[in-house]
Formats: sequence, structure tokens, C-alpha cells
Amino acid sequence: MGTSEEEPRRLGGGRTRCLFCGLLQDRVATLDQDWVLLEPTMHPPAHTVPAEHRWIELSDGRVTVHGVCPPDQFQRCRIEHRLACPAQQLPDLWPWLTSLRGENARQAGRQNAPELPPPPEEWPNAG
Repeated sequence: MGTSEEEPRRLGGGRTRCLFCGLLQDRVATLDQDWVLLEPTMHPPAHTVPAEHRWIELSDGRVTVHGVCPPDQFQRCRIEHRLACPAQQLPDLWPWLTSLRGENARQAGRQNAPELPPPPEEWPNAG
């Protein structure tokens, strides 16, 4: 057995097409030796993204979820493509907000519903 002068090959990231919408997404390695599909060219301010959806790029090209609250106001982050994918349903980021949206939809429906006629001035005698 001889020794190899080459360094071991690493799996490369790159871009792939989303199976749902067909748009490009970046395939990026994580600290956990896994992969995540991120929205390309999107680097929002970290403080505008919920902590559990905030992917920070490290100097070696990998990313990690960064849950420090509040982050530095000048720090940028990445988001998963599934959050921006027009063909996928948006996940429930804040359950209380989803409940509030549901209640607001019901309230708006009640406002737009036709009004019931007023009760009669005199009720008929049941006897």
C-alpha cells in the first residue's frame, strides 16, 4: 500500500434546482456534517430573522444556526429556500401569530357577513 499525495476529496456544495418551484438554491454544508438548501444571493439582516431560522456563514464556508438574541445589528445571515419557495406552504414560525391570524380572519368574516334582520317589535304569543 502506498501513500497518496492527494488530499481526500470533499463533497462540494453548489447549486441545485428546487423540486417544488424549479428555482436555484444553494447546497451548503453545516457544522453537523449535513447539508442545508439556502436561498441564493439573499443575506437579510440577522435581527430580522427568527433565531432558529438564522444561518450564519463561517469562514470555512459552512453554516450554522445562530440563536443569539439579539444579534449584532450589522450581522447578515442566510435563510432556507423553503421559507422563500413560492410552491411550499410557509411553516408556522410563531404559533401565537398563526392563532392571531386565524382569529383576525374570523373577525373580518363576521364584519363582512350580512347583518341579521332586527328582532320583531312585538313577540307573538305562544299561548
